[in-house]
Amino acid sequence: MMTSRGLFQNEDVDKEVGDVVELLNPKKVTMLHGKPEEYEMLVSRLLGEGRLIKLNETTYPNCYLARSNPNDVARTEQNTYICTDSKEEAGPTNNWLDRREAKEMLFKLIANASAGKELYVLPYVLGPNGSEYSQVGIEITDSAYVAANQMIIALVGDAAIERLEKGEEHVLGIHQTMQLDPNKRYIAHFPKERLIISVNTDYGGNALLSKKCHALRIASAIAKEKGFMTEHMMAIEVTTPEGKSYGISGAFPSSSGKTNLAMINPPEDFKGWKVRLLSDDIIWLFEHGGGVNAINPEYGFFGVAPGTNDKTNPNAMRSINSNTIFTNVALTTEIEPWWEGLGEPPQGLIDWQGRSYDPKNGPAAHPNSRFTTPIRQYPYLSDKYTAAEGMKINAMLFGGRRTTLVPLVFEAYNWAHGVLLGAMLRAETTAAVVGKVGVVRNDPMAMRPFCGYNMADYFAHWLKMGEQIRDKPKIYMINWFRKDENGKYIWPGFGENMRVLKWIIERASGGARDAVETPIGMVPSIESFDYGKVSREQAEKLLYVDKEGWLKELEEVKPFLESFGERMPRELWGEFYKLKERLEE
Repeated sequence: MMTSRGLFQNEDVDKEVGDVVELLNPKKVTMLHGKPEEYEMLVSRLLGEGRLIKLNETTYPNCYLARSNPNDVARTEQNTYICTDSKEEAGPTNNWLDRREAKEMLFKLIANASAGKELYVLPYVLGPNGSEYSQVGIEITDSAYVAANQMIIALVGDAAIERLEKGEEHVLGIHQTMQLDPNKRYIAHFPKERLIISVNTDYGGNALLSKKCHALRIASAIAKEKGFMTEHMMAIEVTTPEGKSYGISGAFPSSSGKTNLAMINPPEDFKGWKVRLLSDDIIWLFEHGGGVNAINPEYGFFGVAPGTNDKTNPNAMRSINSNTIFTNVALTTEIEPWWEGLGEPPQGLIDWQGRSYDPKNGPAAHPNSRFTTPIRQYPYLSDKYTAAEGMKINAMLFGGRRTTLVPLVFEAYNWAHGVLLGAMLRAETTAAVVGKVGVVRNDPMAMRPFCGYNMADYFAHWLKMGEQIRDKPKIYMINWFRKDENGKYIWPGFGENMRVLKWIIERASGGARDAVETPIGMVPSIESFDYGKVSREQAEKLLYVDKEGWLKELEEVKPFLESFGERMPRELWGEFYKLKERLEE
């Protein structure tokens, strides 16, 4: 049996990793220190195995295409588990396994799983290395593809090793591809043990364990214990022509406009305005100087390709044309990546499964195809990205893809009301997760798939944080996706969303922008709102509050909130019935 000792000088860490290596029994173990030549070694191996295709070096330097198994193309929530002592700790939104039984079962399943394979040990840091809120993890994987992607999206190597040698608390992730059997696929999280075990998958959020598994599910449980917040939120720094900067964060379920907002380009008439990116996907929030600050735990983008183009997201397009791994996109005859949203399919296109493109087989690129890119390639990265203290957040947004009901923007009356709006967040499902597309489902704070403990306790944690923060961010609900009677989107979106951000900034900073008091919150007055290219009539539709529709929304959301039973915070029920009373007046 393969043994591995001496990878770490710290005896406890060395034993922990060594025990896992002995269990997996690989033919070779390689520790990765984050060096460029290690990445090149992984890429060379994957090219040799046919797992990667080198793209056109002239137009896409140092870029590669990977194809995953067709049964392994998105996060599989039905296979994702929170493993605790009681089902109540995991709550009704999570799949639950008894942590002792799960550990025993999974360790039996992965025994000798790496026999004949090479195993990669990746120590990594999440967040700015100097921040007291940054965390350390170790992923042990048999996948060179996962290892290469991890080297892009996390700070792999010596910074983490140095902290591990000091005995710092860390998260251990064990990933084994095995036979990619979907019937024996487990993505299991053990918050108490700071442990993740992922088997029979090699894709994205199921296998890149630093991302959703550590940075959200395990980190959320750590945050509850230690008094900070881990959120599925983008964050940007908006600077006005007068030189004043404002931090805006936003929680959006998949395909609800989060990445496009994170990478927004101000329209031409916003001269002097600047937008800088802090995070496109995840932030960790903490009290700082009486307010709330955010850091980005990640070092790279793992973004959805379809729909990304020079119109929707020019900044993303500028970021991904070098040093990028594309997964499950199509391939042109020029050996360049292609996906839906880039215009008409070119002649000779090869689809994401390596076949000649035929529309009868479905889209050329998988709807959840991805790009993995270093964040430092983004042209407008905030200088606060590397700051240990992070960036102050002045406004928080909640937004889901809703074709009816939810206005373009409105402001919560107070923190608790904002928490209720977040808890009530619903969106139409997309291809980012396995399952039926287009169903409206509850996705509180866009964290339903990512909260590592009972969501009722998560809501209570939000309320508690509000009590501790003196200078609280204002909370807003937004919706870019309302349609007219002909089924067409009313709001043009993309860069035009700056008009909404401008109104939010003026409100959040105590500016004079007028707002109308409605049962659901403060809605922009039509006279004060810069609605840009849309007509006044369209703007009025976008800002309309349908009281009957909202009463129906409350009735539809109520069973979901009731599913948390006695753990559901009474304060939120109080806000729920206040909202109902306002709507019934």
